[in-house]
Amino acid sequence: MFIFHLTKYTYLRVCVTCLQLLYLELPELYHDVRTYTSVYFEKGGIMKILIINGSPRTKGVTATVLHMMEEELVSRGADVEFVNLSEIKMSHCLGCCRCYTTGHCCIDDDAEVLSKRIADADGIVLGSPTYASNVSGLMKDYIDRGHFVIEQLLHGKYCITMATGENYGNGDVLKILNNLVLFSDGKRSAKIKITVPFGDTNTVRKNTKEIISRSAAKLILGIKNKKIYPIQMVCHFVIFNLGIKPFVKKKQDTYRGVTEKWESMGIG
Repeated sequence: MFIFHLTKYTYLRVCVTCLQLLYLELPELYHDVRTYTSVYFEKGGIMKILIINGSPRTKGVTATVLHMMEEELVSRGADVEFVNLSEIKMSHCLGCCRCYTTGHCCIDDDAEVLSKRIADADGIVLGSPTYASNVSGLMKDYIDRGHFVIEQLLHGKYCITMATGENYGNGDVLKILNNLVLFSDGKRSAKIKITVPFGDTNTVRKNTKEIISRSAAKLILGIKNKKIYPIQMVCHFVIFNLGIKPFVKKKQDTYRGVTEKWESMGIG
C-alpha cells in the first residue's frame, strides 16, 4: 500500500529504476550473430562510424582496444574516424545553459565540431578508462559539452560502449556509458568490459580479438538492418516522455534551442 503515498517524482524514479535494472541485467532480445563475414556497401552507402577515445593516453590499453575495433570495422567496409579527446581543443562546460536556448554552445572549440560529427555518423564507439570508478576527466568534460541527454544527440545512432580498468570499477564506468547512450536515445549494439593490469597492451591484443570481432559485427549489422532493441526502446520511452520532455516543456522559451533541435530530428 505504500506506493499510493509516493510523490509523482518518487514514483517515476521507481519506474525508471525498475526498467533500468531490466535493461542492464536481462539478456538482449536478439539472437547471437554466429557468422562474421565482411559487409560491403554500395557506392554512396558506406557506413560512417566515429570512435572516441576518452583516455589521455594515446597508446594505452583503452586506445589499443579502440584501434583494434577500428581495424575490425574498416575490414567490414565501414568508414571510420578515430578521435583522441586528449588531442582536441576542449574547454570545461561553464554551466551557463545557453546552449538550451541557442541550440549551440557559447564556446567555439573542437567539442562543438565533434558533436556535429556525431550527428553525421551512423555509429558511435565510446571508450574510457576507469578513474576512481568513473569515466576519465576528459570523457566527463565531453559528456558535459556534448549535447547528449537533453538534446538527444545520439538519436538513432547505433553505439558500442567500452570501459577498461584493473578492477571492478570498470563495471561502474560501463554503466555510466550505457546510461549515457540510453538517456540520449542511442541504440547500444554491444558493450565491452576489459579488465587487465595497467598498461598491459600485450594481453589486450591477445585476449580481446573475439569480443571485438563480435561487437563490431553487431554494430555493423545493427546499422545495416536498422535493428530494434525492445528493452532499450521501452526504457528510453519512459525516461524521455515522463522525465526529459515534461522538464523541457516547462522551460518553454528558455529551452527553445532544444525543442527546435528535437523538431529537426523528428522527435518530441
